[in-house]
Amino acid sequence: MPNPEHPTPPVPTSDTDAGHGFPYGIPFTGSLNDGPGFSGPDAPAEPDLYRCVHCGLCLSACPTYVTTRLEAESPRGRIALMKAVHEGRTGISDRLVSHWELCLQCRACEAVCPSGVPYGRLMEHTRAQVQEHGLQGPELSRLSRIFLRAALPHPRRLHLAAHLIRLYQRSGLQSLIRRSRLLRILPGSLAQMETQMPVMAPRFFTPARQVYPAHGERRITVGLLSGCVMPLMQGDAMRAAVRVLQRNGCDVAVPPAQACCGALNLHAGDLEMGRQMARRNIDAFRAAGVDVIVTASAGCGSSMKEYGDLLRDDPEYAAAAQDFASSTRDITEFLAALPLDPPNAEYPRRVTMQDPCHLAHAQRITDAPRQVLRSIPGLQLTEMAESSLCCGSAGFYSLIQPAMSQQLQRRKIDHALATEPDLIASANPGCIAQLEQGLRSAGAAAQVRHVVEILDDAYQAET
Repeated sequence: MPNPEHPTPPVPTSDTDAGHGFPYGIPFTGSLNDGPGFSGPDAPAEPDLYRCVHCGLCLSACPTYVTTRLEAESPRGRIALMKAVHEGRTGISDRLVSHWELCLQCRACEAVCPSGVPYGRLMEHTRAQVQEHGLQGPELSRLSRIFLRAALPHPRRLHLAAHLIRLYQRSGLQSLIRRSRLLRILPGSLAQMETQMPVMAPRFFTPARQVYPAHGERRITVGLLSGCVMPLMQGDAMRAAVRVLQRNGCDVAVPPAQACCGALNLHAGDLEMGRQMARRNIDAFRAAGVDVIVTASAGCGSSMKEYGDLLRDDPEYAAAAQDFASSTRDITEFLAALPLDPPNAEYPRRVTMQDPCHLAHAQRITDAPRQVLRSIPGLQLTEMAESSLCCGSAGFYSLIQPAMSQQLQRRKIDHALATEPDLIASANPGCIAQLEQGLRSAGAAAQVRHVVEILDDAYQAET
């Protein structure tokens, strides 16, 4: 029902009224009144919808609005469309879905919203409704079937796929195919997926039953999330995380029963699969008997800290989920609070920090990674412009919205290179992969490293 205290702007009835020629979305071909409405327990909650007062402070923080200058591609515009469905003034249609799917879910709007609108939760529940009614865009629907449901929840399948991709990349077959004309004759979506394919690490990182002992006196027992994609793409960063934690007095457990955190499924609207993954991780880390849970992936940490909300209606897991969430720390947050043992050798590098969205906006952590970097003797930290504006990675976003993703990637790379860095530091695997690809496209010599890799390199320089 409409809320008289917060009237909703009218829904546009034509492309002209919407101010949108759909250069990035799905062309509208039906009536605005076509399609189902929101329903069921996972529908966007009315109190969440009506917290938005349309003040517009989110506009300058939103990457898609900053890029397009279109109201429908802003947080308040997307919420207005959600309200229209909730109030029965329209149904879920391809046209509305195109606006919702262009959202990166970076949550920059949340960090500046004076009304505390839980936009990330609204978008996840809206996408859950879209998925439930089979109205996802074709690229996201395909990705959900092939990757989010068939691979991510199944570590063995994921590792097998990663081994095959690594063989394809390291055998020379990928270079041969890219030099040939084969990609030109493949369907556009398959060719795009090949060009966006992440580079697999030479050596994967695998959870193990062993506990990695602290160096010197033990201060705390840490459970490290291995996760799904990061140990396959950035195995060296995971090993660096273990060494850094050991150096700082931590026994480190990496429980083999753990699995993907569920973040990518939740962002796509697959809330039930996300809940299954959350329960599995809660059981795995509870059985490991750790004092705190640490993750080197900002996106994972953001979702894990919200397990309490995700499982609030689960009588068996609600309390355990809340405990798990309150025990979760980003690795930079954890190290800065210890405090960490600083390196004692010079590490003369010029470094700029790229803030992952789900660290800066969802977790509101920006100083901790900089504290870690500033602890390194000889390191010069230089700030890039718009360091917390999304780089365009956003999980699987580059696969379903390549045009917008590439625009944001170029913008980020330009800002980073303007600082003339030796290294670009980040704290999220998707951001690192996106920045690496951007640097290759730009022909730049700078490298991208996880913050803990840089700290680990500084420790190694002591010997």
